[in-house]
Amino acid sequence: MEQAFHPDPIIQIKDLEVTYITDNGDFQAVKRVSFDIGKGEIFGLAGESGCGKSTIAFAINRLHKPPALITHGQILFQKNNLLALTEQQMGVVRWKDIAMVFQSAMNSLNPVLPVEEQFADVMRHHLGYTRQQAKERAEKLLDLVNIPRERLSEYPHQFSGGMRQRLVIAIALSLNPKLIIMDEPTTALDVVVQREILQQIFTLQKEFGFSVLFITHDLALMSQLCHRIAVMRHGNIVEVNTAHEIRNNPQHPYTQKLWASFPNIHEEAHHVSISEDVTA
Repeated sequence: MEQAFHPDPIIQIKDLEVTYITDNGDFQAVKRVSFDIGKGEIFGLAGESGCGKSTIAFAINRLHKPPALITHGQILFQKNNLLALTEQQMGVVRWKDIAMVFQSAMNSLNPVLPVEEQFADVMRHHLGYTRQQAKERAEKLLDLVNIPRERLSEYPHQFSGGMRQRLVIAIALSLNPKLIIMDEPTTALDVVVQREILQQIFTLQKEFGFSVLFITHDLALMSQLCHRIAVMRHGNIVEVNTAHEIRNNPQHPYTQKLWASFPNIHEEAHHVSISEDVTA
């Protein structure tokens, strides 16, 4: 990644701890995690399923419901602690300043509302737009993600998986947020569509300058897009470095085994376990 970003952080995660309170005892899903994301930076959060990546994403937007609780730490967005805001104040921050692209585009879109109405909901709530103003803005956003304007009146099921994902990205851009959290945005898409979506994200980020928290289990995919990458395991961050260093000179044994687990078409196939002999 050659494009530079401003080192001044847009968001700082400090000693974040998220705990699930259950009848069988408390479970720490995120264990005193700390990292920051610079202005205009694409920051990757990698790791196996269940390691705590999405839990962090939900914590930033304060979307957790019981039994999940944020039990320690600070989330400083432009130096303001999001954990100290009232729910009403946090409702202003969501979408306007911090938008989120969830794992499943189909589940993120309302199946019984046309796409136009789903754009309008966001813009009417936060900006007070009229229906016509919202439609004009939505048309421009569809242009950005290469979807024909005339499809605004259609329903989510009428779009392909890749187009639905682009729709969700367009809705996330509706209010010109400063940070977009992308939680597994290419899951369940074929490799060709994955590349198209990634190129779209990169192009839009260069044009508008927003920061990105890009979450995936696919370290190879992430290394093509991100400036820096944090690697998670069992609720901990075990390594943070530039994408180049993570790819070419990983320091932690777990990161090394993650890379070794990817098949190489130029070498004889071999099985690598990433669950054994690696300290957290």
